Amino acid sequence: MKRKISGHHLVYGTLKDYLTGEELTDTDDERFRQDLERLMVEEKGFSKEELEPRLTIETTFNKIFVRSIIDLTVSVRDKRLFVLRYGPGSLVTREKSALAAARVLFPDYCIPLAIVTNGRDAELLETSTGKVLGTGMEAIPDREQAGQLIRQYKCNPPPDEAARERTFRVLNAFDLEVCCRNDSCSLPETK
Repeated sequence: MKRKISGHHLVYGTLKDYLTGEELTDTDDERFRQDLERLMVEEKGFSKEELEPRLTIETTFNKIFVRSIIDLTVSVRDKRLFVLRYGPGSLVTREKSALAAARVLFPDYCIPLAIVTNGRDAELLETSTGKVLGTGMEAIPDREQAGQLIRQYKCNPPPDEAARERTFRVLNAFDLEVCCRNDSCSLPETK
């Protein structure tokens, strides 16, 4: 197994994405993400079609371009219920960016719940208030619980333009260090 260092990641080669079959760079972080995808299908009971991997939000502030990657977006009955964001280390440091992503991922509504996990621990957060609803890996809802949550938590309207702008700034600031995961930190071509 050949190992090389790319930025701040140890690269083992490539692997196939569990959900899509797409070839991805094999890193320790990606292995945790793949384990989470398997967990959601094999243990939590979601179908692969209910899970959207790697949706992105791109922001540029003060000439700093950041591509925020939402590891999983989970839908129940064709409604997006929660985003799941993985990051190593402390969960508390991931809360603001996960909440921000759930609030602005789609321009028409806010996704009602967000989950942050480091692969060993997790927090379930209410998007509108930021309140922690549950902790531990068992806080990640299974498919049956998600069916109940989709009735309990409605998709709120999107934030107004000023709040949306502030939320994008939060993502830009908090996700700056992870944008280099795929060597994509350079500014995109602009017209």
